[in-house]
Amino acid sequence: MFDFGIKDIIDVFLVALMLYYLYRLMKESRSLNVFIGIIVFVLVWLFVSQVLEMRLLGAIMDKLVSVGVIGLIVLFQEEIRRFLYSLGAHQRFQSIMRFFFMGNKSKSTVDKETIMPIVMACMDMSRGKVGALIVIERGLRLDDIVDTGDLIDARINQRLIENIFFKNSPLHDGAMIITGKRIRAAGCILPVSHNHDIPKELGLRHRAALGISQDSDCIAIVVSEETGGISVAIKGQFQLRLSAEKLENILSKEMNF
Repeated sequence: MFDFGIKDIIDVFLVALMLYYLYRLMKESRSLNVFIGIIVFVLVWLFVSQVLEMRLLGAIMDKLVSVGVIGLIVLFQEEIRRFLYSLGAHQRFQSIMRFFFMGNKSKSTVDKETIMPIVMACMDMSRGKVGALIVIERGLRLDDIVDTGDLIDARINQRLIENIFFKNSPLHDGAMIITGKRIRAAGCILPVSHNHDIPKELGLRHRAALGISQDSDCIAIVVSEETGGISVAIKGQFQLRLSAEKLENILSKEMNF
């Protein structure tokens, strides 16, 4: 008689959970049809080799599967990276890692002297409809993004931020990277999100902000050149049309992690 115990229930649940997360990732990256095709192929392979026990066809499909795994890793490297990042960035896993590796180490704090120059610069650029894209690094380092721009390494300053994003500045089209209490680089190139749920009125800066917030735990601030609206992207989610008070509250909460 078939023995189906608690271990089997946990096994089925974990497989279902993994497939669900893979489905979500593929849906966001417009690779859903490929994912469905892979699932169909695996089901056919299992049916041929396990149920029908066709040795020749089963052997051929076994070889395709063994070679195909490498191809899938290459094809879906971004999706795999995003899946592993989302797993590591989960709040419960982060709490466990802090407990084992950081002990009772106190949280990093950011004072208003760091936050207010960013807020005031965004409000001034909003009034003048000057486009801007500011990325604030948190736990995950953005060295690969910094390498695409020009190093600055300067104290956070309202006038410096506004000068960098001034329309005639050679660095105004790229993103500014802030690490801790310093402006680390400007003119940086960010990955662009292909999420279809982004409203059509949002431009390339917003897509870049969403893209980097999906790939890391950073805070991405956007000032729209068309409307002057201020938006913040965190963990792949937008908060639009922010006031100075709301922006300050978000930064105070999110930068003190």
